[in-house]
Amino acid sequence: MSTPCKRRLLRDFKKMKTDPPQGISASPLNDNIMQWNAVIFGPDETPWEGGTFKLTITFTEEYPNKPPKVVFNTKMFHPNIYNDGGICLDILQNQWSPIYDVSAILASIQSLLTDPNPNSPANSEASRLYQENRKLYEKKVKEMVEKSWEEEEENADE
Repeated sequence: MSTPCKRRLLRDFKKMKTDPPQGISASPLNDNIMQWNAVIFGPDETPWEGGTFKLTITFTEEYPNKPPKVVFNTKMFHPNIYNDGGICLDILQNQWSPIYDVSAILASIQSLLTDPNPNSPANSEASRLYQENRKLYEKKVKEMVEKSWEEEEENADE
């Protein structure tokens, strides 16, 4: 039996297939509409350019009234991303609204990559470098981009 949550997720999936945001893809994992894999490609002309960043999105039956849990599986160096991949983003917490769909969530996360909020740090070192030494911060970001390629190659070998 289809629940409002599952109907909404099917609609979100259809939108992702027919009108995906640029540099983003997402789909349910193994026919489980409640668990999705997503990929965000680093935006062009930014230190994130060329990166392939994998995420997992986990929904509860309360979606779209409650936000999903979104976690980076790829190692990240960013002021608003915890070491465990958790994301500090207002729309995934206190600013959530049912108008947000999977496409909007991922587009917001992609935007966060290039426009972090250092005043709400999840990674204090990344936040400090972003504010005090942008050149070194961008160097570390580029290292993460290169590591994302290595992770791609390792996963391809499995």
